[in-house]
Amino acid sequence: MGATKTNNGNIFSKLIKQQLFIPLAALLILIIFNLIMDPSFLKITLGYNNIGNPVLSGYIIRILDNGSEVAILAIGMTLVTAASGGQDISVGAAVAIAGSVLLRVLCGSNTHPETLQAPIIVGFLVSCLVAMLFGAFNGVLVAYFKIQPMVATLILYTAGRSIAAWVNNNELPIISEASFGYFGGYIPGIPVPTPLIIAVACMVAIGLVLKFTNLRLYTQAVGINESSSKLNGLNPQLIKLLSFVILGICVAVVGLIKVSRNSTINYSVIAKDIEMDAILAVALGGNALGGGKFSMAASIIGAYVIQLLTTTLFKFKVPSDALPAYKAVVVIILVVISAPVVREWFSSMIKKFQTKEVA
Repeated sequence: MGATKTNNGNIFSKLIKQQLFIPLAALLILIIFNLIMDPSFLKITLGYNNIGNPVLSGYIIRILDNGSEVAILAIGMTLVTAASGGQDISVGAAVAIAGSVLLRVLCGSNTHPETLQAPIIVGFLVSCLVAMLFGAFNGVLVAYFKIQPMVATLILYTAGRSIAAWVNNNELPIISEASFGYFGGYIPGIPVPTPLIIAVACMVAIGLVLKFTNLRLYTQAVGINESSSKLNGLNPQLIKLLSFVILGICVAVVGLIKVSRNSTINYSVIAKDIEMDAILAVALGGNALGGGKFSMAASIIGAYVIQLLTTTLFKFKVPSDALPAYKAVVVIILVVISAPVVREWFSSMIKKFQTKEVA
């Protein structure tokens, strides 16, 4: 009997040490809480939108839809954190720039064009290029000028939305082309939200890159010990720069989704505070914010936990101005629990309890 208890304790102790344990546990706890308060929380219904196309709806669909933007940004933020030991706080402003550039290419000089002035793919590729350039700008400051990431990205955080407004002469372009709305809504005939499909495509893409290239190894090596990685033939500056450029691609994808949702842009509101959610997703995933080893899956799950928490607070009618405070308290608790030091403490306490029971 004592041996069985010891084995069960050892399994639980090992489970706690797993990086996915905390984000998955947080996800489960929030789902159970919502189910207790509202048994229909997991209900998904198939209906039709205003143009007669089938769409799935429900709280879970809404969470997967809105959380996809944070999940995409969490992919790039995880790499930046792992390589540089810091975070990019300018991604919200960068999303505004990417979205503004996209609208500029599609609308041209006319803010209300009857037809698109360029193919959507062309506009997206141009916005990707611009976002990658701004990512490279941040990367150069961090990698080559040795500026702390949060300080380096504070420049774009401060000026980014003004740059976005300048791109379109401080006007608000509006696109009436129905197909443009597909990226932030639903593709006709497909009931799943397009942002979720895009997010899954991004997850598959980064999964393949991490599996078939040395990006994970190089990024972790630089984050753990930059000097040692250099002695082993790596170029730490280039790897840090690459992580910021990849984050730039993620920013462009989110910019496409954001402006597609409303077919226009509001420079001061678009992607507001989304950088904080992306950073919290990385932290909630148990990744070391000082750089080094990382779990991309944990960050992505963390992103959806953040969105589930946000939806839960909205669902229970928490005032919008008080939402950040409630959210911060819960996230701080989850992040502290997910810290390696705390998990080690829990593990040691379990071992002590087992020792007493055996004795």
